Amino acid sequence: MSAIPQQVLARQKAAVNTFVAAQTAMFEGFEKLIDLNLKVVKATLDEVSQKSQQAADLKDAQDVSSFISASAQPSADKALAYSKHVYDIFAGMQTELSKLAEAQIAEGREQVSAAVEQLTKNAPAGSESAVAMLKSSLATATSAYDSLTKAAKQAAEVAENNLSAAANATYKAATDAAEAAGKATSRRRAA
Repeated sequence: MSAIPQQVLARQKAAVNTFVAAQTAMFEGFEKLIDLNLKVVKATLDEVSQKSQQAADLKDAQDVSSFISASAQPSADKALAYSKHVYDIFAGMQTELSKLAEAQIAEGREQVSAAVEQLTKNAPAGSESAVAMLKSSLATATSAYDSLTKAAKQAAEVAENNLSAAANATYKAATDAAEAAGKATSRRRAA
């Protein structure tokens, strides 16, 4: 068997392996998401049952007001925690898929470099300038890709930091609002 069909088969096998790895990463991420949602539903049902019991025992308007304000903060915290978990799951999936893509790109670079080297060895006399230009173009393209990759990673980090800052600000605002509601309820009881 010649070397070319073996190379084609090896590339096809690598492509299938990469596809399977990508599908596995996505499946594992969605499995984590389903598991998280099942846990949230179970916890929510348990909490609704408990809160229903507590609501049935309320006697007057002040008790209702206290009950509502006491329920607001944990709900905001749980929603924020849920969002963070979902974000972490998708970020993990994105990281795995990025690693696979980077590996594919690195393999493609190696193949192109090997092809250029093979071309250099088999190039006819007098084509040195064309081969040098091809090598220079390859080096330039590689450098441009590296710069774009670095810029994309930096942009992703900035976006993640901004998202984290926004989530923290939202959490602080929710906490402050719940504290203010609690103080207002306490003042009404004292009055």
